[in-house]
Amino acid sequence: QDEEKWDFVLVSDIHEVGSEKEIKRKKFLDELSKKGFTIKKIEDENLFYGVRAPQHFFRQYQWLLRNPDRRLQTPDIYCGIPVTTRIRIVNFILQNTVTSDFENLRDLMKKKVFKAAFPLHEQEELAEILKEKWARWRDVFRPQPIEKIRCYFGEKVALYFAWLGWYTYLLGIAAAVGLVVFVAGITTFNTSQVSKEICEATDTIMCPLCDQKCSFWLLSETCTYAKVTHMIDNEGTVLFAMFMAIWATVFLELWKRKRATVVTDWDLYGWDEDEEELALELINNLQHEPRKYQHSYFRSTILLVFALLMIIVLIGIAHALVIFRVVATALFSQSSFELFREQANTMAVMAGAVLHYITIVIMTKVNRRVALFLCDLEKPRTFSQRENNFIIKIFTFQFFTYFSSLIYIAFFLGRINGHPGKYVRIAGKWRLEECHPSGCITDLFIQMAIIMILKQTVSNMMEYLTPAIKYNLCRKLHCPKKRSVISGEEEEAAEDPCKRQWRENYDLNEVNTFSLFEEFLEIVIQYSFTTIFVAAFPLAPLLAFINNLLEIRLDAIKMTRLYRRTVPRKANDIGIWLQVLEAIGILAVIGNGLVIAITSDFIPMQVYKYTYSPCVTENHTDVDCLTGYINHSLSIFRIQDFEPNTKGPKTLPDGAQIKEYRDYRNADDYSYTVQFWHIFAARLAFLILFEHVALCIKLIAAWYIPDIPQSVKNAFLDRKHDNLRKELRWEVPQKV
Repeated sequence: QDEEKWDFVLVSDIHEVGSEKEIKRKKFLDELSKKGFTIKKIEDENLFYGVRAPQHFFRQYQWLLRNPDRRLQTPDIYCGIPVTTRIRIVNFILQNTVTSDFENLRDLMKKKVFKAAFPLHEQEELAEILKEKWARWRDVFRPQPIEKIRCYFGEKVALYFAWLGWYTYLLGIAAAVGLVVFVAGITTFNTSQVSKEICEATDTIMCPLCDQKCSFWLLSETCTYAKVTHMIDNEGTVLFAMFMAIWATVFLELWKRKRATVVTDWDLYGWDEDEEELALELINNLQHEPRKYQHSYFRSTILLVFALLMIIVLIGIAHALVIFRVVATALFSQSSFELFREQANTMAVMAGAVLHYITIVIMTKVNRRVALFLCDLEKPRTFSQRENNFIIKIFTFQFFTYFSSLIYIAFFLGRINGHPGKYVRIAGKWRLEECHPSGCITDLFIQMAIIMILKQTVSNMMEYLTPAIKYNLCRKLHCPKKRSVISGEEEEAAEDPCKRQWRENYDLNEVNTFSLFEEFLEIVIQYSFTTIFVAAFPLAPLLAFINNLLEIRLDAIKMTRLYRRTVPRKANDIGIWLQVLEAIGILAVIGNGLVIAITSDFIPMQVYKYTYSPCVTENHTDVDCLTGYINHSLSIFRIQDFEPNTKGPKTLPDGAQIKEYRDYRNADDYSYTVQFWHIFAARLAFLILFEHVALCIKLIAAWYIPDIPQSVKNAFLDRKHDNLRKELRWEVPQKV
């Protein structure tokens, strides 16, 4: 039975005898035979080659690294090292075996000499436990068996699930707080003084929202929209944004402690990746010379230029989305449907959000290709270095893809559009969008809600259904063939237990080299949504929490049931993703500070409350201090100052020649009022204060929570002490 264990399976088409592909395949298999590999051939619809490495490779590995796997996972009875380590060593040798034509396995697979190369899913107790106790939807709230995941998929995969589980666990706290803030906002739905004034402003006539068919409108018509806005934009939002800045820091610091404990239990805390790679190179080829570290300023400059060009393209796409919303607003406002005309801005924002999601789906594929191309130009020394470089590039591109449009809505929408009589226009024709009189934060809320919901529903459905449908189709295509074969082949299949197992593994979906990276990227982008603009969307942590509960089981089902077994990789941390998360934490402080200072109406309301309100000017204590805020935030415009191309009505129903718009401008020359500069100064002061306080709290939290638990430090201290004592006991008798 032991001899029927195979480390890897190579799959090839049945080529004609003497063909170029058949010769290349034979040369590669001969090279493996020279290294002592045992090879078993099974012919089915394809050619299957099971390969098993000789034991001396593993003895050399244990000797060179003094057996870093002392704490065995699931020891392989015929070799004494974990199966995951065995697969990793064999994979390295296969990938670095070169034929006499200087072609390795990767080259041969590109030329279709081999169709696939993969380790086998085991049909043993551990695999069944993972399928039954982990890869089930019913186990959503059950703790993950991280140690068993490590034993089957390796440390890198286990650390991913440990990190995702820890993130989801702490996200539950943020989700609960966000839900409380949102519910508290709902309680002010009918009690907000600002909303009341908008609902009661039946005599406040506003400027038309477009140039052609739009008429004057009453501010009270937007009563419901105003209530929704102030349900989001309130004092609780500020506190929640500060809380999330602290939460992000605490999460990362606690993860560092969790990671230190986990890798110490695995005896990998001091593991050296370079040393392991050099050991594998020497095991494969004793004459191997290490590839030196290199750096080229010229190549770095070229890469920087290409990266900047790509970022400019992504920002250009964001500008195109802005133009789409402007044109959509104009078209909706001229629609024959009354609903579209009345809600032109909201409809344009929603259409823009859907289009933004479509561009995200498309540009994700483009960004991936560009990032890989730049990595090839960079010529990294090792796979890990290549992976890190790829992570930085793809995350940067994805960040601009996801957030360029959101940044425009949050910080530029309604602030660069000019004013009635002097609008900023695209191509001299279409006006830029304006904010609603109750603020711009609802537009940001709608955009984030649509993108997050679409991303977490459509993307996850495709992520699960695509491999599931593909796998089931493969099984259905193969089942009839197995039943219709001649009796002799049936007997052969019954005699050879490997044939069915190899075919079943081959029918599973192919594992991408960067498959785990894609899972990380998906969650890190989600983490960005959850932290950077959370002030505008307090439900983001709740949506992320629900998604992650399902994501863990979805990934588990994919890895155990739908995909071939991934090649285990050793790791003692989540790599450069930690630095990416820390950068996002800093961006979250800046982003939320800007949202509250610029997007939200929190600062203008506070300036009015403590400078211009009846509570200050008239010493009234029996009225709400925000009484009169809406009228204070509107400016007057004379309709005779309309631009010539405006085809709206030239007179008001009552014959008056003035109307209002949201801004702080003088009625005579439309210059900014003193109130505008007061609010501008208050926004700037709040931004500086918020960011400094939040960053200080982050630094204090990072200092207060040690990265390494005392128990881990004490374990290392005891281990060093015991080792020194043993050496001293051995040395003293020698001297005597």
